[in-house]
Amino acid sequence: MATLIILLTALLPVAILVFYIYHKDKQSPEPTGQLVKAFFYGVLSVPLSLCISIPLGIIGFYPAVADTIWGSISTAFFAAAVPEEIAKFAMLWLLLRKNPYFDEKMDGIVYAVCISLGFAGLENIMYLFSNADSFLAVGLSRAIFSIPGHFCFGVLMGYYYSLARFYPKTQTMNKALVLIAPIIAHGVYDAILFVSDATPAISGILTVIFLVFCHQMWKYGSKSIKEHLSRDNW
Repeated sequence: MATLIILLTALLPVAILVFYIYHKDKQSPEPTGQLVKAFFYGVLSVPLSLCISIPLGIIGFYPAVADTIWGSISTAFFAAAVPEEIAKFAMLWLLLRKNPYFDEKMDGIVYAVCISLGFAGLENIMYLFSNADSFLAVGLSRAIFSIPGHFCFGVLMGYYYSLARFYPKTQTMNKALVLIAPIIAHGVYDAILFVSDATPAISGILTVIFLVFCHQMWKYGSKSIKEHLSRDNW
């Protein structure tokens, strides 16, 4: 029974955001099978990201213990943001390279978000089971911040993926931003948290910065969704 409760706690916020993005695409929704496939690809991106992050740690791109400001920043980017977003992008490319259903700008966001939430779902399960004694507190915190964070990273990736696909004149720039934008957003998100843990003296200031950053990231994500919906209606 406890296992089921932890699973529900981990997956409920993920399911809510999957339904949210699906509802946003209500004029021309993607086939359910394709969304399930995207979510499963996101789950597979978790072990793929580890295949990238572990070698980066061995090489020395980030320290074993992030107890300094620079160590926290390098860990945020090279242990998390870079490998995770590269893994998600690889799965998005595999899913969409010959996908006949990818025929609207909004579709890129929908698929990228489903992949990102597949990643977040498995990650959330792992976090909650590793903190079983306090899974409700951890689950609530991650439901408010981490899961919406992955949602926003997915929006960024899908937004630029669609621009690269449907606007060839700016294809080179947008192809770069498909990875650069979510990596920067993800890296900054994690860096604020990691630096806060490493430097308790300024954690209060960093908490405020983190909350403002999360709010602005959600606003930008919502704006990006509206833009692609509007473009599809032209």
